[in-house]
Amino acid sequence: MTAYEEIFRSSVDDREGFWLRAADGIDWDVAPTRALDESKPPFYRWFPDGELNVARNALDRHVDAGNGDRTALVYDSPVTGSRRTYTYAELRDEVALFAGVLRDQGVGHGDRVVVYMPMVPEAAIAMLACARLGAVHSVVFGGFAAKELAVRIDDAGPKVVVSASCGIEGKRVIEYKPLLDRAIELSDRKPDSTVILQREQATATMGPTDVDWAEAVARATPADPVPVKATDPLYVLYTSGTTGKPKGVVRDSGGYAVALAWSMPNIYDVGPGETIFTASDVGWVVGHSYIVYAPLLAGATTVLYEGKPVGTPDAGQFWRVVQENGVKSVFTAPTAFRAIKKEDPKGEFLGQYDVSSLQYLFLAGERLDPETLRWASELLDIPVIDHWWQTETGWPIAANPAGIELLEIKPGSPTRAMPGWDVQVLDERGNPAEPGVDGAIVAKLPLPPGAFPTLWNDDERYVSSYMSAFEGYYLTGDGGHLDADGYVFVMGRTDDVINVAGHRLSTGGMEEVLAAHPDVAECAVIGVADTMKGQIPRGFVVLKSGVDSDAEDYEDGLRTELVQMVRDQIGAVASLKDVAVVPALPKTRSGKILRKTMRGIADGVEEPVPSTIDDASVLDTLRPVLRRE
Repeated sequence: MTAYEEIFRSSVDDREGFWLRAADGIDWDVAPTRALDESKPPFYRWFPDGELNVARNALDRHVDAGNGDRTALVYDSPVTGSRRTYTYAELRDEVALFAGVLRDQGVGHGDRVVVYMPMVPEAAIAMLACARLGAVHSVVFGGFAAKELAVRIDDAGPKVVVSASCGIEGKRVIEYKPLLDRAIELSDRKPDSTVILQREQATATMGPTDVDWAEAVARATPADPVPVKATDPLYVLYTSGTTGKPKGVVRDSGGYAVALAWSMPNIYDVGPGETIFTASDVGWVVGHSYIVYAPLLAGATTVLYEGKPVGTPDAGQFWRVVQENGVKSVFTAPTAFRAIKKEDPKGEFLGQYDVSSLQYLFLAGERLDPETLRWASELLDIPVIDHWWQTETGWPIAANPAGIELLEIKPGSPTRAMPGWDVQVLDERGNPAEPGVDGAIVAKLPLPPGAFPTLWNDDERYVSSYMSAFEGYYLTGDGGHLDADGYVFVMGRTDDVINVAGHRLSTGGMEEVLAAHPDVAECAVIGVADTMKGQIPRGFVVLKSGVDSDAEDYEDGLRTELVQMVRDQIGAVASLKDVAVVPALPKTRSGKILRKTMRGIADGVEEPVPSTIDDASVLDTLRPVLRRE
């Protein structure tokens, strides 16, 4: 067996021993004596008798070991022209002080804190401060609109919301405080207070329950780490579901820390004193795992970047960050490299920088198309590693384990299952699919440490959404196949969740917004292939009878209204810019809209007309619109 196969086999054949050995990679207040509690499937719990503090593992233990002067975090912000560096000792002290601020606001073990922040160091400090107190953070991406934020506030029930006066998207300053105020107004469960970081680009008007970050820190005293059970939640992170209501993915403390500490040297080949640059956002799971927690658990240096791959100011910024910080591994989404390729197809910016420190490029968050893989590989002349995981899993399901051994790279595949992940492909009857035959990608239970143990306050939905389709398996929601060598090929979602530039968004949620317009009788939103973003949403609306659609500029005005409604209620991240008015939507005889058929036609695939279609002429009428003929 190869080194990878030996390690993988060990994780399957001796699960208890494998993960207890991995648990030695972190410090425990009470060391676990067993790895897995499987007494209540599918609600598995890892390291049930262990106690620890994740923030202490990320910061204090490195300082205590004499590495306080090592660089922990570099803040690089081309949009503000600023840069700050924190050593492990400095970051620990900042986190301890802000934990004191939260403690002064009444936050304690088990309380929730919503973090609605741009990509600034204070976002990571707020997250780690929550972990230090044993509180549960729930980070909401700064691009989400007030209504989406309100839904998350209502579900999490935070004692405090931590936010900033503004964020910066490219060259635009977006004021957060009015969005936050509106969200709290819309929510039923009001936080006791909000802590606001004032930024010079826009100053927020403060209210009676608002606390100024800088003033509160100035009068705070440091808080010590609070030991918690390994099974206690570290955070709740909301992900798009197939209904309008988001799903609150719960991440436990002990299993997550063990999995991330294992993944850094073994998958990403990054160890103490080495630097990883993860170009994502703390609002997404990639930001939680590989900007904040995993690098710090490993004693590495993490780069927190406030900017874009292009346009802030140019397509050479990633290379500048690599040069200035001696970056060993870059991790981002394929969209970022498609944007760089579009702006700088010959890679001329690369020649302006010394990127000799860079050994790996990791890409995830959406399917890596073979052309982008080829371009990046030829440009950088290093391994370009596709890997696949989800908000629910917390760390990679399938990857190429650079720290163990580099396996053959097959374009279109995120390589092979990582330890603990028993990945299989099942047909509709639940039988294993033959190699090369597409089906539902599943993982045999129990899931390894780091994967979600349930949904926030919704065990029932956890079971119905993920664990009930095939007994004994986690349904990933992705379809694809395994080849004869065990390589995983992920072909796309099997539900109505689409992937726009690495962001998972529900087309159902967009449909709810469109359907609320008084002129719209029914609608459909589908995700269609896009060379830059992987997928983009397209909307199709049928008007109510009696609407004067012949009026001059009516359709243009309606499209503008509908696009703005989605932007207001979901956020600019939805990227819905294309809405067509059509006479009818294709349906089955039972009334189900044929979204899969529509998507195939829009993507240029010769989709067979389903035998269940109610009126085939509707599809004929719609085909030119879908294909833009």
